[in-house]
Amino acid sequence: MNQPDRFDARSSDRRSTSLLGFVGLSVVAGALVSALVTPLVAVAGVAAETGIQLFETLPEALAIDALAQTTDIYAKNAAGEPVLLASVYEQNRKSVPWEAVSIFVKDAVVSTEDPRFFTHGGVDITSALRAAIGNAASGEVGSGASTISMQYVKNVLVQRAEAIRDKEAREAAYEEAVKTSVDRKLREMRLAIGLEKALTKDQILLGYLNIAHFGGSVYGIQAAAEYYFGVSASELTLAQAASLVAMVNEPNGLRIDDPDNIADNKFRRDNDVLAAMLQQRAITQAQFDAAVATPIEPRITPPSTGCHAANPLGAGFFCDYVQRVIENEKVLADPQDIEHTTLARGGYDIFTTLDLDLQAAALSAVDAYVPHSTEVLDIGSSLVTVEPGTGRILAMAQNKDFNADPDEVSAGNTAINYGADYEYGGSSGFQAGSAYKIFTLAEWLKSGRSIGDVVNGDSRALNLSSFKDSCQGTGSGTYSPKNDGAQKPGSMSVRAATAGSVNGAYFSMAQKLDQCEIRKTAEAFGMKRADGKELTSYVSDVLGTNEVSPVRVASAFAAIANKGVYCSPIAIDRIVAPDGSEVPVPKSACSEAVAPEVAATMASALTSVIQGGTGSASNPHDGIPVFGKTGTTDSEKDTWFVGATTRLATAVWVGNVNGNVSLRRSEVGGIRADNLRHRVWKEYMTSANTKFPGGQLPDAASRPVRN
Repeated sequence: MNQPDRFDARSSDRRSTSLLGFVGLSVVAGALVSALVTPLVAVAGVAAETGIQLFETLPEALAIDALAQTTDIYAKNAAGEPVLLASVYEQNRKSVPWEAVSIFVKDAVVSTEDPRFFTHGGVDITSALRAAIGNAASGEVGSGASTISMQYVKNVLVQRAEAIRDKEAREAAYEEAVKTSVDRKLREMRLAIGLEKALTKDQILLGYLNIAHFGGSVYGIQAAAEYYFGVSASELTLAQAASLVAMVNEPNGLRIDDPDNIADNKFRRDNDVLAAMLQQRAITQAQFDAAVATPIEPRITPPSTGCHAANPLGAGFFCDYVQRVIENEKVLADPQDIEHTTLARGGYDIFTTLDLDLQAAALSAVDAYVPHSTEVLDIGSSLVTVEPGTGRILAMAQNKDFNADPDEVSAGNTAINYGADYEYGGSSGFQAGSAYKIFTLAEWLKSGRSIGDVVNGDSRALNLSSFKDSCQGTGSGTYSPKNDGAQKPGSMSVRAATAGSVNGAYFSMAQKLDQCEIRKTAEAFGMKRADGKELTSYVSDVLGTNEVSPVRVASAFAAIANKGVYCSPIAIDRIVAPDGSEVPVPKSACSEAVAPEVAATMASALTSVIQGGTGSASNPHDGIPVFGKTGTTDSEKDTWFVGATTRLATAVWVGNVNGNVSLRRSEVGGIRADNLRHRVWKEYMTSANTKFPGGQLPDAASRPVRN
């Protein structure tokens, strides 16, 4: 027997009935319910006249609130198609249209819960009278005689209560929605009658199926079908549909993800749901017999809940970053309380900037060289790629699995995103070391000087009063920084000093500049301390003593590749609401950090780093023009390599999460630990350049024009 034909024919007949007909039924129902108030209120010892007056003055209209739905977070695959990273929800629900629900589900609910659903006006008078007489005889107020319309009303009120932020108010509203009392039953009746005046029967039945609870955090028929049987609601068989409908009056007691409940679920499925369907002629005897003979075989398919679900793609930390962007920047602020977000209730589709090809390459490179943990040191690593000109974060990986459960944190997982600022789930940052020298280089060139200029490269005691600082004031005393290996190269060009990362030369440059202006230049490149404090402008900051995050360092190098225009990092391309409308998302803010000719000269100097300089080990040697800068902090606690092409800017940090173990004096996997950054960056960019091959870098000016 073809069930859809039978039901659709009946549905068609119903649709041909005018809305006026349903309103008429509702009016009749209202009058009859008023008459039935007497035995109902007698149970509570209330005068009949008072009860009737109470019923007739109750509100009739029920606003149907937007249902809490699952929000899905997506990345892009090689074909540019969305791939689910994770789902976020308070209630696992996906609302679906009428045609997306199996006919067996519709018939099962009506046959079992409300056989006269299509002929009453919101209240089944026969059932209500029977319940009222029974209640009066027993002296108690029961909860029977609820129609689908009344159950829908109750679920709407429960849903509304559960959305209240304040705990006490939420609990009070919930108790009011579910209590067994005369006034609650009368209110449900009154609202159900009003509901039938406003909506069609199909709309009410669909609304009920989308809101109903199916155990645990599973709400709505679509989520129930997916979770319990791994199919969509439209694909449910008769036996499966009956098993789900068996749950609606006892969701947690009959949920079939608990093997102990399966026998009870089958008993109710066979003896109540299927039996009612047969009695109502919704199914044939043959269908009934076949369904009863079908064992309950759940195929539990948990949704990819929370950002830990993105760990197989190495994207758990990026997923968490996206959520924090939404929270911190009030992207999905709750209109009722802007301090909270509708992220976990709104049913949005969030399309992020993450490129899964690059993410896979990043995860592979990090995993190849940096273990989750080692006995040598408490090792951490982060790789972040930003797209020049857009600020889009294309990859974000680290050497740990994302885990936000404090009870399960181990050496191999963490909730801290090493690539991000503290406010966005990151650490308090890491000293950038000599990678920070690019800002002194930028200020040097902005002042009209050249990379061909010659400076003293020797390490020596420096008189701090010789350094200008219009922000913090000139210091006093001496400062004695060392060159790597205590080298004394003497006079050298700025280009050579950059290629060799010679500290003495950069302090010679800084003595001719304003330390405050160097700081302002760093800020123009988007630099901020990861802990949220202001950047400092101490003389030692030339060597990168400000603690920063990889995403900000990568964004600064992206600005060099983008002809001096800095674009703030972004992680979200689009957000689509359940109704298909677009939600405004944070846009990248772009501004000129330095003039194009300054950026071109910086890139030229930084090309020398990777072509024969301290970054030679990172060079992919694939013909793609690239520039970069190494960074190593005191005692080799933190190491960096940051580089860029015209298409991609990537920062790699490898260092101590806790402690001060020298990476130069340690080995990890048979490799000197301070070389891990080079191995990771080279392997990753060799792969990344095949998808995003960079172009030629702009020609450097011999002497940039003073800004």
